[in-house]
Amino acid sequence: MNETVRPDASWRSILSLTVVIGALGYFVDIYDIVLFTVVRVPSCTALGIAPEQAVRLLDWQMAGMLLGGFVWGVMGDRIGRKAVLFGSILVYSLANLANAAVGHLPGDAYTQYAALRLIAGFGLAGELGAAITLVSETTPARLRGYATALVAAIGIAGAAAAVTVSKLFDWRTAYVVGGVLGLCLLVLRLRVLESGMFAHAVDSGAARGSLRLLFGSPARTGRLLLCTLIGLPIWFFVGLVAMRADRHAAALGATGPVDPAYATLACYLGLIAGDLGAGCLSQWLRSRRLAVGICLLATAGVGAFLLTRSAPAPALVYTCCVLIGVACGYWAVFVTVAAEQFGTNLRATVAGIVPNLVRGAVPLWSWSVAALAPTLGAVQTTLWLGTGVVAVALVAAWLMRETHGAELDYLER
Repeated sequence: MNETVRPDASWRSILSLTVVIGALGYFVDIYDIVLFTVVRVPSCTALGIAPEQAVRLLDWQMAGMLLGGFVWGVMGDRIGRKAVLFGSILVYSLANLANAAVGHLPGDAYTQYAALRLIAGFGLAGELGAAITLVSETTPARLRGYATALVAAIGIAGAAAAVTVSKLFDWRTAYVVGGVLGLCLLVLRLRVLESGMFAHAVDSGAARGSLRLLFGSPARTGRLLLCTLIGLPIWFFVGLVAMRADRHAAALGATGPVDPAYATLACYLGLIAGDLGAGCLSQWLRSRRLAVGICLLATAGVGAFLLTRSAPAPALVYTCCVLIGVACGYWAVFVTVAAEQFGTNLRATVAGIVPNLVRGAVPLWSWSVAALAPTLGAVQTTLWLGTGVVAVALVAAWLMRETHGAELDYLER
């Protein structure tokens, strides 16, 4: 039987091994997502992959994350949070090492690349949900928001590492770096202890990780939906506004070129500050809902400001990308809320599914913009869709129950 650990009532629990290991796992997660965004075009060009095929590679990665969110989430409740942390990072690491050999494997280059992006996305999908679940269950309730914010803030620094590595090395080496980082983290995880709450759930004999239990109750399904809706604006504005700032800037008649890699880096630097800030804000206000609402309003304001500028300077665009990151920095609070809304026997399932549903919605937003752009224009379409997404998220935040300081050692029946 795994060793278990009960929450330590001291502030040292915020810097516990569990928190640090969870943060490093999310670091690798973000490293891969941003690295692929940066090296996709040059790597596909080098491999002779057509531009229209290169665009579809992102869909394969997101499909892997959606599938992985369900699989790893369920496994986290059935076999343990620690087991998922081991399995997910191993799958990701091997996929990235193989990704460096694309073009030298059996089959055509596109098929190889798509398959490995699918597998890497599947592996990454287990990282954040399992980490937030384990940290939430082993950190005192009064400090939980600080610990999960630290996981996200350190993790998001992986974006800076990805951009730096992509600028210093070729794309194959960059993938090798990601794979090696993952394997090193796998070794470090040997010392992580399982959650005591999970051990209690196992001893209780209650159904764990049951999708029938999750979706068989309108109340639980409703909670899952609300958790998902409050997070949708994060990846809408990060994925469609900040990471595509070069396109929006060109459409707005920017006074100079905007580098998408630096726009992405600027956004993720903002996210580091935003995740720490939102986590602390939820603690100071003693309200997850209020902190989320403030961040949503700030996100809408910065996004609208950027998308309504005429002939913006590149410096202004980069500044707005930083501010979008700061405003969207309630990612840790959002995933923490999802974990806090459910009992121990469904907590990892929900924490795995919800963030990957949000990230997996990016292709949907892209298709929506592409469909409406001929009529409204890409910038106006993004502006109106973003406004709608934020409005829905605000309603969802208002409807969900407050979970700041909530006791998590209970079961869903």
